[in-house]
Amino acid sequence: MQTSNGVSQLFVTATPLGNLKDVTLRALDVLKEVDLILCEDTRVTKKLLERYNIKTPLLSYHQHSKIPKLDHILELLKSGKNLALVSDSGTPGVSDPGAKLIEFVQVRLPETKIVPVPGASALAAVASISGFPMDRFLFLGFPPAKKKRKKFFEEVVSSKYPVIFYESPHRIIKTLKELQLLTKNYQLKTKLVVCRELTKKFETIYRGTVEQVLYKLEKSQIKGEFVVVVDKK
Repeated sequence: MQTSNGVSQLFVTATPLGNLKDVTLRALDVLKEVDLILCEDTRVTKKLLERYNIKTPLLSYHQHSKIPKLDHILELLKSGKNLALVSDSGTPGVSDPGAKLIEFVQVRLPETKIVPVPGASALAAVASISGFPMDRFLFLGFPPAKKKRKKFFEEVVSSKYPVIFYESPHRIIKTLKELQLLTKNYQLKTKLVVCRELTKKFETIYRGTVEQVLYKLEKSQIKGEFVVVVDKK
């Protein structure tokens, strides 16, 4: 892969959420041709590369990466290297450290060409199957683990548009119980769509009121990442 007019390129590349077939032909070409792939977890990305016989070297870049790692990436770009940035799943820059790196590169090396390579996204996937009016919606990422949780959920239930957020398997029950309490306090009628393990073997989609979804989840095995859509009726 040649640099564009002598300018290094950073390809922000979407990868599958789980099903390794959900990768674009363009993404595969990019991953083959760049000099280096920046990824959250090399073990996760290796599975994709091995599936498609891609030999490009990897460099870990994640939320705990420090300034020396950012400076190293900057030096690679300065030296004319083309890089791909991927997350563990989906599209980088959405509730992951990708945005921090892109901002850093744009400030320190503005001539670098930032190239989107779109594809799988949990956000777009859940919006597409929600059945709610999604011409406008609010995305809030992950709820805070401890502080400001009440404020977060108050923003969810007060929104005049559907709200999408992500949640871990360790906190999904707690989150739905907090949501249930607020909807009762505000006497709101809400509908939920909760997706677990999108595109994977055990993909499950729960629909109903907070109480109905909570009941189903409490009787299920809680594994995998969750995406939640809340809509007031």
